[in-house]
Amino acid sequence: MNRICLALLMVGAWSEVVYALDREQRHGKALLEAQCARCHATGRTGRSPLSEAPPFRTFGEKLYDTDFEQRLQDGLTTIHPGMPTFRFGREDAEAAVNYLKAIQQRKKPK
Repeated sequence: MNRICLALLMVGAWSEVVYALDREQRHGKALLEAQCARCHATGRTGRSPLSEAPPFRTFGEKLYDTDFEQRLQDGLTTIHPGMPTFRFGREDAEAAVNYLKAIQQRKKPK
């Protein structure tokens, strides 16, 4: 009986962790859709409305640069003149990066 109770507690605790990550990813998705979807495809599928704007699911290794999250906080700028500068708070930047990592396309084997 004790083992069953322990197992149920562990499953409950794990589901809380998973729920928190899902909620953070949903928050990141909502932020990116509100600020970026007029130019970029923000999901796992679909074309970017602006052909020059890469779909977010193709960002790949850029997301793992140690400074990407910080760049979102400091004010992300690019060489593209039409792209506005975006500035996120720490929690919003973390949520956006977490969501972006979750939607990345898997590289096809060569």
